[in-house]
Amino acid sequence: MPLHSITPVSQTAVLGLWQLTETIPALWDLLPAQPHYLARYPDGRDELRARQWLAGRVLAHQLLREVNDAPATLHNDPNGRPYFAELPGLGLSISHSGEWVAVLLDPRGAVGTDIELVRTKAQQLAPRFLSEAERADAGDDAVKYSLYWSAKETLYKLHSRRGLVLKEQLVLEPFGLREAGVLTGHLLLENSRSQHQIYYQRVPPNYILTYALSEMVNL
Repeated sequence: MPLHSITPVSQTAVLGLWQLTETIPALWDLLPAQPHYLARYPDGRDELRARQWLAGRVLAHQLLREVNDAPATLHNDPNGRPYFAELPGLGLSISHSGEWVAVLLDPRGAVGTDIELVRTKAQQLAPRFLSEAERADAGDDAVKYSLYWSAKETLYKLHSRRGLVLKEQLVLEPFGLREAGVLTGHLLLENSRSQHQIYYQRVPPNYILTYALSEMVNL
């Protein structure tokens, strides 16, 4: 069972990483409440996407056992955010890319996480989601483009608001790229602004992981 790690990232939040190698039947064997998930299984997806979907739920249940023994099942709210219906207020975020699945869970409130394979696609799409200042900071560095994309996805998931314009309303301050670090991000709404810390790390062989907790600074 390739559970890579379960890491406390605050006094209450835990981050899990799963390296995906199992078959679909093997993942089903690890999943509780199978009738519930069979009714929601994403028919029509290719094999990799189906395995990612299953592994995300297996890992979410493993993390839940770290903080709460209550039985619970995963659902999705109208914005697509996953949540345990029996545990209101518990924050959960799931992401997957290629061979990796990431899950972040916090009993104190909303969270966001994203994992991305570093590839040139992020640079090609940059004019759609990065400001001129952000593109200038990324330069020609494919890793920084992927990190900018992942960090904005994490902020988007944290707030779970449809219609946010990534290029204009989710703004990241320039940063120096390291193996792991912290970015400063801003959510700019019509009537409010808030500042958030977005944590990141490199994941072998060539992935970027980002996550953010519910703490924020209102500006």
